Amino acid sequence: MSTRLDGAPSPTIRSRDDLVAWIAAGEKPKADWLIGTEHEKFPFYTSGHGPVPYAGQHGIRALMEEMIARFGWQPITEGDNLIALRRPSSEGQLTATVSLEPGGQFELSGAPVHTLHETAAETARHQAEVREAGGAHGIGFLGLGFAPTLTIADAPRMPKQRYGVMTRYMPQVGTRGLDMMYRTCTIQVNLDFANEADMVAKLRVSLALQPIATAIFATSPFTEGKLNGFKSARSEVWRHTDNSRTGMLPFAFDAGMGYERYVDYALDVPMYFVYRDGRYIDAAGASFRDFMAGKLAQMPGEQPTIDDWSDHLTTLFPEVRLKRFLEMRGADCGRASIVALPAFWVGLLYDEGALAAAWDLVKDWTAEERQTLRDAAPKLALDTPFRKGKLLDIAREAGRISRAGLAARAKCNEAGHDETVSLDFVEEVLNKGRTTADDLAALYEGAWGRDVDRVFGEAAF
Repeated sequence: MSTRLDGAPSPTIRSRDDLVAWIAAGEKPKADWLIGTEHEKFPFYTSGHGPVPYAGQHGIRALMEEMIARFGWQPITEGDNLIALRRPSSEGQLTATVSLEPGGQFELSGAPVHTLHETAAETARHQAEVREAGGAHGIGFLGLGFAPTLTIADAPRMPKQRYGVMTRYMPQVGTRGLDMMYRTCTIQVNLDFANEADMVAKLRVSLALQPIATAIFATSPFTEGKLNGFKSARSEVWRHTDNSRTGMLPFAFDAGMGYERYVDYALDVPMYFVYRDGRYIDAAGASFRDFMAGKLAQMPGEQPTIDDWSDHLTTLFPEVRLKRFLEMRGADCGRASIVALPAFWVGLLYDEGALAAAWDLVKDWTAEERQTLRDAAPKLALDTPFRKGKLLDIAREAGRISRAGLAARAKCNEAGHDETVSLDFVEEVLNKGRTTADDLAALYEGAWGRDVDRVFGEAAF
């Protein structure tokens, strides 16, 4: 039995039923549904636009210490290394954290909130804080899905043990895993479900429409200083990272889909590590089924705990991930789109009428059509052909459904505006039929004279 961070022991898993029950424990009545938004961004030095290393007088660690000193964030360490921050909260209340991705990408995992107005306020507060703390060290932050100038060789390395395991393992299972780790940034939203049937309905709709989100939020047309031929290079990277743990989960549309089927899928995804006594034990490629049988070669005779199961689920990277909530994983980071991404999905999934309309939109799509959209969207985005039209046509209908869902929620701010105000970015993209990636590529070929460094001004927070 291992020990959780709060000091309480984590129960040993006795059967597959324990795994199912852990996910099912996430069920919540509609009145308790929350919105959790995560976004990553690339730190860079404002002088010269170079990447920011972890160490040094003006490195990532110094930046985090600045946020502690100025804004009262609490440190989270791994050994002697400062690896994350937690915003202070009252006892038992979930709160925001700042964590480091492998290449130093700075990630805010927002506190669970009830409305998109709260998401917008939290985002604005965080952006103001990082601009102030970063300014003290000559550090800016870039909102793109793929680092526009960085090479793998020059990417900073953050001192987190689990990233060492992943860096070793990734090249064994795909060609772009290190790109994913060190050169990409995303926005995600985490949303709740009421019961198993509601989870399945939301999972199916969000899987089918994930390529639409990829297209709308595409912001990554540059690699190593040049156009790369894609509008979402970040999304393309995921297609070549590790097919055993990524993708569109076609089984989710089969009859009988539910918690048990997802557990069976997760059990078949190879492990990365086991966390024990402050260290990560490299178990990359091993089977969680063997672990449950006490046959893990790295830890013979030992059985996994519920915390091990929770950790394992975080190492699965499908387009939509199920834990005790659903995570939408299809969007590039963008300077102007952090609140728009959760707005798009909340509108589609948190109103019964909108969810039904969204299912009507996608229910007759075949597995082949869904996969074709997934494969084409990174390159063609809104111009992806679909049936007799384009992905743009589907995206516009999804946008209309989302707006109706947000309006039906009728959550107003102090000015009397409902949550549809957070959908402005999406509607602007859909009205003009052009993505941020299209606009950046046009600037690069035109006003910038192919000087990609200009993006550090255009896309900085």
